[in-house]
Amino acid sequence: MSKPIVAIVGRPNVGKSTLFNALAGERISIVKDTPGVTRDRIYADIEWLDKKFTMIDTGGIEPDSSDMMLRYMREQAEIAIDTADVIVFITDVKQGLVDSDGKVADMLRRSRKPVVLCVNKVDSFEKYEADVYEFYNLGLGEPFAVSAVNRLGFGELLDEIVSHFEQSAEDEEEDEIPKIAIVGKPNVGKSSIINRLLGENRVIVSDIAGTTRDAVDTHMTFNGQEFIFIDTAGLRRKAKIKEDIERFSMVRTVAAVERADICVVVISAEEGVTEQDAKIAGIAHDAGKGIIVAVNKWDAIEKTDKSVYEHERKIREVLSFMPYASVIFISAKTGQRIEKLFECIETVIQNQNLRIKTGVLNEILTEAVAMQQPPSDKGRRLKLYYMTQVSVKPPTFVIFVNDKELMHFSYTRYIENKVREAFGFDGTSLKFIIRERTEKE
Repeated sequence: MSKPIVAIVGRPNVGKSTLFNALAGERISIVKDTPGVTRDRIYADIEWLDKKFTMIDTGGIEPDSSDMMLRYMREQAEIAIDTADVIVFITDVKQGLVDSDGKVADMLRRSRKPVVLCVNKVDSFEKYEADVYEFYNLGLGEPFAVSAVNRLGFGELLDEIVSHFEQSAEDEEEDEIPKIAIVGKPNVGKSSIINRLLGENRVIVSDIAGTTRDAVDTHMTFNGQEFIFIDTAGLRRKAKIKEDIERFSMVRTVAAVERADICVVVISAEEGVTEQDAKIAGIAHDAGKGIIVAVNKWDAIEKTDKSVYEHERKIREVLSFMPYASVIFISAKTGQRIEKLFECIETVIQNQNLRIKTGVLNEILTEAVAMQQPPSDKGRRLKLYYMTQVSVKPPTFVIFVNDKELMHFSYTRYIENKVREAFGFDGTSLKFIIRERTEKE
């Protein structure tokens, strides 16, 4: 089942990014005392009391602003609210309760989502106790006092957040059906691909970037196999908004990727692979999902006998961090290779669920070690005792060694390449966990 999504919202400059960074454990969002510095949602995976969730940081909501940037940020925050399972509404105890807080609270109530009210910058509860209680007037329940800078009050806040997570029976039933997310930039033909797969116009298709406002789930059957396709709105590129820090809007893609087993990253043949395509593919790669790169609008370009080779070479170059991804050239308009896309998806599903016996894995490991000696440091050599597969989706392997520090990333990648040589695993990432144990163990 996918991780719940928690959105942090509030007016500009109340400390959303500071809280987000403290909870995420690293400095992801840029923190600055100027309202409007956080221009887009940034996301991070967080775990609390064995419960995992994805947290989204948003730009500030300024309900009545006519300023273009603040209007843009408000739109981004509204999308985050629509996508979230739980909303954390942050206010500022030092500014006190202001009129804008009430307007944001009204917006959150209309979302009918669970809202956790957080009062930030409470460096001393004794000093600000009366000021914190003032926020009961928002009608959103108990205000949780925290200091993001000093990392105070996080426990109770996180307890309240995870208390709203639920796992419905419907989610469990659908968990067995493969979920395929169609992701990519605006106007690359994501909705057209789904319509062609369906053989009917189930999703609105338009040449205007951003027509698909929300993720749409579509059930379909091919060769007796049921699938759920998730169509997402494209990530918007903010070339028209001049700013000193470029960020990409990712939350819909993040949410769709979290729910999916396989991501079809759609690239336009006319435009070619771009940095933004790499950003989108990276979300799916980091989440360990199966990945198919679909080059759409293949009918729209002039081709030579080397076109496929040249396009694939460029894609592999830009997406070098995921050499395992399957690449297919299609046309949603003409239907070219659309059925082949289903075949690719079925192959990736099989690879994601492939289990290899421990004995076979250790034959591969023994041969790999014999062909390339493990690294050593200061006279101590790495020893690899054995390897076993512990899970699927993605296939996950544990390698037991004498010293984790000696297991360099490059040698792990070497072992991965040997496993792929033997079993392929096209379209799916592999995860390797390194564990220490003594020779006696």
